[in-house]
Amino acid sequence: MKTRTKNHTAEHTIPVSAHTSLRLYPDTRPHNCQIADIQKGLILVHKGTERVGEGTGFGVPIARYDGKTYFSSASTVQINGRDGHLTAIKEFSLDTVAEKNFAKVKMDNGPIYKLMTYVDELYREHKHLRLLTLANLSKNLGLQTNFVITKTIGTVTVAYKIKPPMLHVEANLDSLRKNKLETVFLSNEQSSRFFAKYHDSSGTILYDRKIGAWEKVNGEWACISNKTSHTGFRLWKVKDAILYRGREYLADFFDWAGLDYEIGCEKTRFEYDIEILGS
Repeated sequence: MKTRTKNHTAEHTIPVSAHTSLRLYPDTRPHNCQIADIQKGLILVHKGTERVGEGTGFGVPIARYDGKTYFSSASTVQINGRDGHLTAIKEFSLDTVAEKNFAKVKMDNGPIYKLMTYVDELYREHKHLRLLTLANLSKNLGLQTNFVITKTIGTVTVAYKIKPPMLHVEANLDSLRKNKLETVFLSNEQSSRFFAKYHDSSGTILYDRKIGAWEKVNGEWACISNKTSHTGFRLWKVKDAILYRGREYLADFFDWAGLDYEIGCEKTRFEYDIEILGS
């Protein structure tokens, strides 16, 4: 079965265990926070409740192209089942650009742009600063991220091969325009309100804001999980890619926790595994 986002609304929910499922929408649901109109990947559902918050879901392509960050607002979805395996295929059209606005004024240049660029650099790079204090500053100054539909830079087809408790993700980047393409991210994010614990193979254990907003993973694998139910997800380092961990929560502003890959612009295919933990 194939559905298009413009005229079909059926979601697809795939059981993983007695209490956990994965859900895929053909449109931009769920419409949470700032990324309400952006396409999502596979959403983790625990005991009947979606635990994605402002996260992108599993296996979502994002591209940095000519100084701009491109997301998807349109897609097609296919669900195939054979030989005991279920594969969901989602084609993302990278047709939407993220723009920052200060008090409803677009920040292309000038002193406002310089101020908020400085705030953003502090927020991302200085571990000793209180990250959410800077997030609050951005919010109080009226900083917003708007997503503007523009000419597409191409499509990325992502195949999600589900064999519980494993999820294998394969991204085909062949159709992305290569000229001025800087880097590609594969995002794997769920809700920070539900997922607030991080641990990895190096023995590092972190909770809440100590997880950081954008930090490189040092271990061979890393996990994001719930503090009490042990529900979560594990990803591994992949050759020729950088794995980052991150978590942010600020009411009505940030609500994501995840493990994201950054890959070079020369890649035409990228694949990795996600283990769904707990029940």
